[in-house]
Amino acid sequence: MLRAGAVLVLGGATAALTGCDLFDRDDPAPGPDPLAPLVDESLRLAAGLRAAAGAHPALADRLTPIAESHQAHAAELARVIGTPLPSAPAPTPSDPAAADPDAALAGLREAERAARETATKACAAAPAERAALLGSIAAARATHVEALK
Repeated sequence: MLRAGAVLVLGGATAALTGCDLFDRDDPAPGPDPLAPLVDESLRLAAGLRAAAGAHPALADRLTPIAESHQAHAAELARVIGTPLPSAPAPTPSDPAAADPDAALAGLREAERAARETATKACAAAPAERAALLGSIAAARATHVEALK
């Protein structure tokens, strides 16, 4: 009887070890952080503003602080998600460094409006510890829209 009990105990322990998924962990790798696209977006906005300031030196005093704000947002977002800040992307042909300063400002305003929406949606979906940062970024982007009028 003791022998049968020992076999049951040892057999049960072996079954528990092999059946508990202790050796077969196929946990999926975590996906990218939901804030990662906002880092890239902030860097694109900063690059677009710098390109427009370079194309229109008369606007540089107005555009440079906004570009620096986006750069600071990108740095803080990267710190929060624990990744190094990627290098700033080169402006793409769709960036608003138009030949006409008014057209450049209109393009920048539209980019800021879209970015404000992105930040607002991210803020609404974020956990509490990230919501304050995202709310600040959304508010800054709303201010940028006004500053570009």
